[in-house]
Formats: sequence, structure tokens, C-alpha cells
Amino acid sequence: MASAAAGSVLDRLSLPGKIAVGFILVLMVGAAYFVLFYGDVESSIASQRRVLVAKGDELQRAKEARAAYNKDLAEKSRREQLARKQKKILPDKSESPAFLSTLQTVATVSGVKLTSWKPLDEQPAAFYAKVPMELKLRGRYHQIAKFFYGIGQVDRIINMENIAVKLPSKARLKSHEEDTVDEGIEVEVECLATAFRALKSNEGGGTGKGKRQRRRGRGR
Repeated sequence: MASAAAGSVLDRLSLPGKIAVGFILVLMVGAAYFVLFYGDVESSIASQRRVLVAKGDELQRAKEARAAYNKDLAEKSRREQLARKQKKILPDKSESPAFLSTLQTVATVSGVKLTSWKPLDEQPAAFYAKVPMELKLRGRYHQIAKFFYGIGQVDRIINMENIAVKLPSKARLKSHEEDTVDEGIEVEVECLATAFRALKSNEGGGTGKGKRQRRRGRGR
């Protein structure tokens, strides 16, 4: 009955009225679709936006962590290079063979003959120890000068002390007779080469005299 009544009402409507009613029905269906489906889509979009923001924050933190890691890695590399350089200059071991090898290398480059060497006992100080070695060299004046210059150019700290230059016996006689010294004559040089090394944390610094004084102080 109701449907028949509705049909009779629609039948009585003019064509524009029927079109208007159809348009209204389409709008109602569209509104229902919008409410039902668009709300879900909007919620999904908002959720994806939150995920995107979270991922962006994670990416930013990852970039910052990577930058900090690279900075720490560069600092570590710089300190290792500095430590290697310092160890060359002031090693923590006496390394007498390496010390002698350095002297021999400079002597060979300079054309000087290293005729004798004698390592001496270490002399500990407050933060380092002296590593002395007596040397005897033979060479011409310019070669000896080149040797001492070359020693000053090596990485490790080496002091040359107590330098004594002697002429061979025949050369001394000739120089007395002619009152001149031929720079081409080989000379003999005696000197003390002193290298240094850093004391380790478990090594006590100071001289033996200082240690004896400390022992006496504890006894009193």
C-alpha cells in the first residue's frame, strides 16, 4: 500500500519534479558514502602521516648518530696518528737496536763510518729516561757535519754531546809541518749520542739519589 502510494505520488509529479527527487536521492546516497568511507580514508591518512613523522624523526636521529660516529672516528684516527708520531719522537721502550739502526742509517747517508758503539745504562729522570750510547766515527769534515745535521732531522729526539774531533797520527804530523789542516783528510770523532724514552706508569721516575732520599725519609 505504501509503495503503491509512493508510486502514485511519483507518477503524479512532473518530469522536473521527478528529476529533483532523483537528484535528492543521489545526494543522500553520496552523503552516506562520504560519511562511511571518507571518514575511514581520513583516519587512515592521519595515521600514515603520524607514521611518516615518526620515520622522519628516526631518520634525523640516525643522521645525527652517524655524524657523531664519523666525528668520533675521525678524532680516534687523529689521536692514533698523534700517538704514533709521539711514539716515534719519544718511544716507551729503549729500543737500542732501532736507535743504533737510526745512527747507522744517517752515517751511511752521510758517508761516515761508524767504527764503534757502546750502549750505556739508562738514566731515569722524572718522566723520561736517557738512553746514552758512546760512538766513534770516521769521516771527512763535511761528512761529519752532514752526519750531525742528519741526526737533527730524524723523528726521534737524539742529542749529540761530548764531541771530540781527532786527526789521525800522520795527519796531525802533516798539519804541524804545514800549519794547515786539509779538509779532505778523514778525522776521528768520539761523542755521546743520547736518545730518550717515556717512562711507563709502572716505572718509578727520578734519579737513584732521589730514591735513596725518599727511602731515608720513610725510615725516619
